[in-house]
Amino acid sequence: MTAEKKSETAPKGAATTSEKTRKAWTPKSPVEVVLEQIGKQERKVAELQQELDAEKTTLNKLLQAKKVLEA
Repeated sequence: MTAEKKSETAPKGAATTSEKTRKAWTPKSPVEVVLEQIGKQERKVAELQQELDAEKTTLNKLLQAKKVLEA
């Protein structure tokens, strides 16, 4: 159903004659908007997870240094 809507809403006379002209704006369906938001959130979570892993590694190193200093 969404594939049909995309083909129907796309303007047929929007063929660009030069690369400088911009494509016509086509509104996104609510499904596309939600899927885009999900993708952005997944990327953000992955980035934060990498930062958290790096911080945990640093903390473990510091805790090991603390054990050595206390001994």
